[in-house]
This record gives sequence, C-alpha cells and structure tokens, in this order.
Amino acid sequence: MKFHTYRRGRMIGRSLFLIDGVMTSGAALAAATEACYVGELDHVSALTLARAAKDT
Repeated sequence: MKFHTYRRGRMIGRSLFLIDGVMTSGAALAAATEACYVGELDHVSALTLARAAKDT
C-alpha cells in the first residue's frame, strides 16, 4: 500500500484511536490498523461499541 508522501510525513510517530460501531468479523478493523502501521504511526488503539453475535 502506498501513501502520498505529504500524508505519510504527517502520520509518522503519531498515535491514533479507531472507533468501530459494530465489529462483525474484525476484518475492517484489522485492515485499518494495518494501514496505520504502514503509514508509520507510533501507536494504534481501537474501541468497538458492539460485537455482532456469531450464527450458531
């Protein structure tokens, strides 16, 4: 994944707090976190407000 040089420079060494309303499989949250680390953020925290129940 490539970042625009200007945006990447603004992200290096910063922290980010992600909020996900409803987590289903967690794939979207994992992809967002991975993108943040590719952008060289120093720390990423996440909060999920609810989790979808798995079908049984």
